[in-house]
Amino acid sequence: MSRKNWIVLVLMLLVGIGIFAFSLRNTNLTRLSYDLAHLNWGWFLIAVLCICLYLGLEGVVVKIFMTDRYPSFTWKDALRLPLIEQLFNGITPFSTGGQPAQLMAMLQSGVEGGLASSVLLMKFVVFQAMIVINFLISILIGFHYIAEKLHALSLFVLFGFTIHLAVIIGLLMVMYWYSFTKRLVKTALVPIRWFGGQQRYQKIWERLDTKIDTFYQESVKMKREYHKLGKVAVVTLLQLLAYYIIPYFILLALGVNGINLIMVMSLHVLIFMIISLFPIPGGTGGAEYSFSVLFLSFTHSQSKLVLAMFLWRLLTYYFGMFAGMFAMMIKPDKVEN
Repeated sequence: MSRKNWIVLVLMLLVGIGIFAFSLRNTNLTRLSYDLAHLNWGWFLIAVLCICLYLGLEGVVVKIFMTDRYPSFTWKDALRLPLIEQLFNGITPFSTGGQPAQLMAMLQSGVEGGLASSVLLMKFVVFQAMIVINFLISILIGFHYIAEKLHALSLFVLFGFTIHLAVIIGLLMVMYWYSFTKRLVKTALVPIRWFGGQQRYQKIWERLDTKIDTFYQESVKMKREYHKLGKVAVVTLLQLLAYYIIPYFILLALGVNGINLIMVMSLHVLIFMIISLFPIPGGTGGAEYSFSVLFLSFTHSQSKLVLAMFLWRLLTYYFGMFAGMFAMMIKPDKVEN
């Protein structure tokens, strides 16, 4: 990690501590201590296992994609990738640092750059598709609730979904309308030539042209490997379900009973959409606010709500970052070419 990354990491930890401290301003600390002392550690352990399962299943996806390309790519390196992704997603705006960090980790293992990029791209495509499917189900179940509680922020949910859907549509266009998509992208970049100059336009176009070609070549192979794609889709779906169910077990750990599992998971899906739109790393601020507002109706205890928010962020954000720091210290195995 660079010095800049360390500074951002420390800054995000301090901001997180500040937000938690601010949340305690109207909280009875004696009651909070009581709730923490009476936490059901069995249910909380299940929540911890869920986040471990979420990260582990992403490693399974990597291994599935790499098995026929690099049979010597080890499970250790496959499980190392999602941890590194979590770290760099957590310290970069809009989680943009995860993909480059994974690419560097694969290059450290000796994987050829073009193939590594293709595998990460395929993993990204399936992940985005499963997010869209989960969102469509969740919006039918819980959007009326989020619109009532978050008002204007509900528009962020729809905007977030629109972005994810646009990404999937764009990738499908490359797969099935390759030439047309290249012409469309080139036409869309014309304003850059008007305002940014020919050199800037050419540089951006060449970079996008290479990415489109790389994705198309891999998508041709993917069409022939539909069995593998189906397997990855199932694993990714299970991965996301393990993530979305975490608040349910946290609430059970705090003694909140009679809660609707499907509603809790649906609200977590919608929170995920809100977080993805906040430019601050990890969606800090927006994540805590949306969680506290949406889950307020599940418990009328302010101390339990604040504690639930803290435990949720600890598992879904900070746990991955600290695990990523540990993964960075692990020396990768070298694949056999």
